[in-house]
Order: sequence, then C-alpha cells, then structure tokens
Amino acid sequence: MAALLQRPHAAVLCLSILYLTGGMSIPDPKQREALIKQESSMQTGGQQVLTDAEQRLNARLLKMKQDEVEREEFPPAMHFFKARELIRNSPIFNFDTIIFFYFIIILLFTISGGALHLHDFSMVDVEWLVKNATYRPHCYICFTSRSVRFIFSSQQPKPLTNCSSWTLLESLRAKTVNTTDLDNSIMGNLTLFTDKDPEAVYPTQTVVWSIFEETFQAAYGLVTYAPVFKDYFYQGLSQFYMDNVMYLELRAILPEIYDLDGRTYDRAWTLKTCQDISRQFVANHPDFVGVRIIFTAKRTINTNTMLKVVEEAMKLYRDFPDIMAGFDLVGWEDGGRPLWYYRDALSLPVARGVPLPFFFHAGETNSQGTEIDQNILDALLFNTSRIGHGFALTRHPVAKEWSRKYGVAVEVCPISNQVLKLVKDLRNHPAAALMSENHPVVISSDDPAIFGAFGLSYDFYEAFVGFGGMRSHVGSLKQLAINSIRYSSLTPEQKEKALSLWQRRWDKFVSENAF
Repeated sequence: MAALLQRPHAAVLCLSILYLTGGMSIPDPKQREALIKQESSMQTGGQQVLTDAEQRLNARLLKMKQDEVEREEFPPAMHFFKARELIRNSPIFNFDTIIFFYFIIILLFTISGGALHLHDFSMVDVEWLVKNATYRPHCYICFTSRSVRFIFSSQQPKPLTNCSSWTLLESLRAKTVNTTDLDNSIMGNLTLFTDKDPEAVYPTQTVVWSIFEETFQAAYGLVTYAPVFKDYFYQGLSQFYMDNVMYLELRAILPEIYDLDGRTYDRAWTLKTCQDISRQFVANHPDFVGVRIIFTAKRTINTNTMLKVVEEAMKLYRDFPDIMAGFDLVGWEDGGRPLWYYRDALSLPVARGVPLPFFFHAGETNSQGTEIDQNILDALLFNTSRIGHGFALTRHPVAKEWSRKYGVAVEVCPISNQVLKLVKDLRNHPAAALMSENHPVVISSDDPAIFGAFGLSYDFYEAFVGFGGMRSHVGSLKQLAINSIRYSSLTPEQKEKALSLWQRRWDKFVSENAF
C-alpha cells in the first residue's frame, strides 16, 4: 500500500496497458487489487494510516454499517421525514461507540469550526419556541391565509396587512378547550416536518421553498423580541452543546430587535448581544469554544441596498473582529439574483482595501447553464472562503478544480438538500463523488429545527452511511473531523491548538473502545 501511494499512477498505468492491448489479456488479480487500493486511497480519509487499535475499532464499525446497509428500509434512500424514526432506532445512531464517534467529530468541530453552516432562526427546536416564547405575557398572534404572525406589545398592536386582527394568545388559550392542539397547530407553522407523505405535501421546489420561507416569517416576530432573542440564542447554543457541538459559525441576518414599548435596536446591538451571550455561555461551559457570525443579506435586494449592506458589513467586521466572521447572501438561489448582479457591491471591500471574508451560498440548484448556475464560479472569483452547499459543483470542472487547488471547502448539508428537493436518494448526492476523491468537504445541518432534526448528528448519519456506503470508515470520520478544523474561520494558532486537543481525546477514545 505504501509503495502504491508513493507511485499514484501505478494502478492507472496497469489499466492503461490493459486497454492498449485491446483487453485481450486475462485480468490479473494483483492489478485488480492495485486498482481497488488506488481508489480507496483517493477517498476522504483514504490516506489516514490507522493504528492497530483504530483498525480493530474500524472492524466493529464496518460490521454495524453492513447490517445497516442490508436493512429492508435503508434510511438514506428515504425522505428524512419518513426515515427519522428509523434513524433514531438505528443501531449505529444509538450505539454508544458511534455516539462517541459523533462526539469526537463534533467536539473537534466545536474546538475548530463546529457546525459551519447553520442559520439563526432555525437552530432551536420549535417545541421550545412555542412552549417558552408564546407563553410569555403580551404575546399576540394573527392569522394570514397561509400561516401566522406574532408580536409582543404592551397594548393592542396596529393591524397588519393581510392578517387577521391581533389576538392576545393568553386570552385565546383561555378560551380554547384543547390547548395542546392549538400549540401543535402553531408548531406546524414553524417547521416543514409532516407526518403526511412529504412528496405529496411538497411536490415541487417552488412549493417547498415558499412554505420554507413562511416558517421564517412566522418565527420572526417571536425571535426578534429582545427578551426572547437573548433566551433563544442561549437555548440554541445549549441544544447544540447537548448534541456535543462546541463551536458554531452561524449565518445571521442580524435583525432589528424590538422591546415591549416598541423601541428598536440596530445590527451592532444585535451582534454585540450575540457576543455577550456567547461569552456568558463559554463562562458557564468552559469546554464550549464559542460562536462566530456570518452576517447575511437576502439575494433579492436591489444593488443600491446591497452596497449599503456591504458597507455596514465591513464596519461590523472591523468593530467586532472576535465574533464577526464574514458575509454571505441567503435565500432561494433559483428565486433570487445571481452573485454577478451584485458584483459592484461585492467588489467594494477589495476596492477600498478593507478586509471582509465571504462565505457564499452557491450551487444550491439543479439548474444548468443559467446565470444562477454560474454562482459557483462567481463565488470563487469573489474569493469565497467556503462554498455553501455547492450541490452543482460536480457539473463545473473548472470551479471544482479551483475549489480543490485553493482549499475552498464545500459545506454539505445532506438533509437540507433532500428536503428542499435537490436530491431524493442521498446515495446519489454529489458529495458522495466529492468524498470519493477527497475533495474539501465539511458536514453541517443548515436548518435542523425546520427539518425536524436536532443539532448535527442526523446529518452526520446521512453522510457517513449514505454518502460513503461500505467504503467510508474510521479514517473517513477522522478526515471529516480534521476538515472541520482546517476549513473553519479560526486563526492558524487556534486551529493548531484544536488539532492537538482533538488528537489527545481521539487517542483516549480509541484506546478505551478498541476491543
């Protein structure tokens, strides 16, 4: 194996000779073995040299995975809404060793980069939001033709366009016989998860994205109320911490926050509040590393507004260097404007010599040959630090090679891509091909609360079992963990410290579980 790795073209040469001779020779088992090893060495983690203890651990893990693959109902091949209970009951998902695998990987994420692709209004499970936020005093609700809206006010709020009259939730519950049904109904407006056939409920991308964006609108009035905002952010850190995530890079619109008397607070206040809560959480949980914010704007605004937003982003990055990581555009890619449309605004930092890292969503599309499809290449032209989703990357060989050459990792969110109808069977996800050649990849969860998931574990399950099949192994998990450090926005010194800490904990774990 070592000789093969030193001569990376040896197996390919054997195959080429076979073709040049017209395929007349009898296949040589040694050539076949060399080709198999060559392919294995190219995949994510393929060049990780496993210790004896890690190899024993790997044998246990692969036996469990084999049993999973042979199940009649294979979760990665099913819509997540149907597969969730199967995953919860999976021996892999529940086996202590594997849970600890997730712990080690996510712990490494946490100290290095953690959940690197996550959105602010979808990090806390909707049950907490309903049971906690909507039961507070002065919470009003109104009903649109499609969803609900909320606001906190010390007096009757002004009417909202296209919404029913505001009703105090406390009064509504007092008149309701079954408040559980009411709460469940409210929760249904805050998540896409359904017990019905998801393919029938969400037949197209247009439908699912329309309802997806409605869930954010429904939550907006709750989460932007100052007392709820603070508790929500702290609860979000708590829930990811309970899932053994110890560091987050959070996409956030940094919304205008309001108080009960109607006072509002700007983005600087919101960012500083996030910073204060993060520091408080770290003080209460010394093994939690912290949070960094990627400030976002919607990809539907006009160019003049984008210029102002980018200027503000540069100022926030200057004023809050510890927590502000950079800038991104969000929203349905196919329903928004391409990156190139905003080229003047996005060129502003370079033109002014002001640093502002980019972390662009790009390639979250099935479209081909369109301006939207070019977002992958344009993101790289604008020097993006990572590519959010990058689902279309395998269709762009130039961009793909550029991504590899310059170490621009793809943030892969398996469940999100499936629920939002980019791929049906996760075994067919483009990331499977990227991982087969050790392309820079990190795994994250995007909007877990809206998808009925929790933290990061479900997405890791889908990636490890669905993308890798029987070829991914302990080395694959190690490499994904290392990637989460390497491609985070931490400083080189922080990354080095994180790698050292992870290695010590990994070695301890292996020594305790290799039997």
